Order: sequence, then structure tokens, then C-alpha cells
Amino acid sequence: MNTEKYLNRIGLEDKDINPTEDCLRTLQRNHLLHVPFENLDIHWGRMIVLDVGAFYEKIVNAGRGGFCYELNGLFNWLLNEIGYKTRIVSARVSDGKGGFGEEFDHLAIIVSIGEGEYLVDVGFGDFTAAPLQFKLDIQQKDRNGLYCIDHGRYEYFKVLKNEKGWENEYIFVDIERDLSEFEDMCNFHQTSADSHFTRKKICSLMTENGRITLANDRFIETIDGVKTESAVSTDKEFNEILLREFGIDSAGTQATRLQRT
Repeated sequence: MNTEKYLNRIGLEDKDINPTEDCLRTLQRNHLLHVPFENLDIHWGRMIVLDVGAFYEKIVNAGRGGFCYELNGLFNWLLNEIGYKTRIVSARVSDGKGGFGEEFDHLAIIVSIGEGEYLVDVGFGDFTAAPLQFKLDIQQKDRNGLYCIDHGRYEYFKVLKNEKGWENEYIFVDIERDLSEFEDMCNFHQTSADSHFTRKKICSLMTENGRITLANDRFIETIDGVKTESAVSTDKEFNEILLREFGIDSAGTQATRLQRT
């Protein structure tokens, strides 16, 4: 795998990157600005295999995005190549009703820099724009919101976001995992009718001043906190927006994405 090419994919140059806290912030921000969170392969009948080589081919060479296992799985590889000390952890996503998903529902990254540790996540859609310090009971603010890591039940840590009050995002145990351990849940999210990933197509990308999201029958654009929504009536219209806004054609290959100012 080519580190320089990966960095170029997210708008960076190899010579500017070192394993520091400042560079980690830059890497996460740029990744979120250039690589969309999307589940299109699930709806295009293409099996997602837990292999970093396949992730690299799709995200770097084909200019696509992916979901958590792909995005954080590959980003973890990049961080290691740059010289960061990392570990991947299993997270259980909030169901919005007080419960959480199964173990290995989500893959996140812990990065160690000197005496500090950070929760890093480029695969959870509209979530943190910057690494969260892995410190408990402190409020941490970035451009996407106000966050906190707290004690959960038993050995779990809980990640919360405050929009109109504190709400759970996910819980995780600080145990290092291997990518292969996520295989069953990765397959579940691709094949089960109980997975929200099989229920609708989504492609979402952070922008310099907001976010764009294409989801089944809606295109949503947020600029400086102002959200506009338009209906998407046909597959043809969906594919046209996908190509224009995200640079992805319906065959799954990269095109030129609309440049926003």
C-alpha cells in the first residue's frame, strides 16, 4: 500500500505529516472532508470483506467511501504507517431507546501519543470532527458538537453528544481487538433485514461549512447550520446527485466531485 497516495486522497502531502497530536487532528479532519461515509456496496450487491487491501483499493484507488469497518480499518493502517501507536476497539451503538447494539457493532480507534490517548473515529457519519481526548467527565467541543466520554456500566466507557441534551452515541470496552473479530457483525450489517444499513442507501460527507447527505429519497445539505432538503424521486436522480456531489458513479467508480467554496 502506498502511504503517499493515501495522503493525497485526503488532500495531504507525505512530507507534512508526523505522528503528533496536531497532525492527528489534521488527518482526521481531512479524512472526513474527502472520504464519505457510505453503504452503497450493500445495495449494489457487492460483498464487503474485512481486508485492508480491499479497503485500500476501494477508498484510495477507486475514490470511494465505506462504513465503519472499512473507514476506520484502513485509517488505522495509515496511522500505524505514519508512526502512531494505535489499537482498534469494539463499540456498541446506541439504539436511541436506552439500549445498545451487539459487540463488534462498530469499530473505533484509540491512539496513544506520549502520555495522552485519543478516541479517533472517521467511520461514524455525523460525529466528531477531531480526536477526543480519552479523559473522563470533561466536555470536549469541536465544529460538529459537544462531546463527553464517561463511565458506563461494568467495564464500558460511554461516548455522549450534547445537541438538545446529552445523548448516548456508543459504548466501548478498552480492549484491543483484531479486525477479523468484526467479521460476523460486518456480515450481519450487509445481509440482515434487522440492520439499518440494508434498509436504505446513504452517502454522507462533511464539508468545510456543513455536511451533504444523500439518503434514499432525500438530499440534505447543511451550510453554516442551515439545513435544506430536497426530494429524490428516482434511481436516475439519485445516481446523478451521487455523481455530482460525491464524485461516485452508479458503477461505483470515481469521477470528479463538485468543488465547493
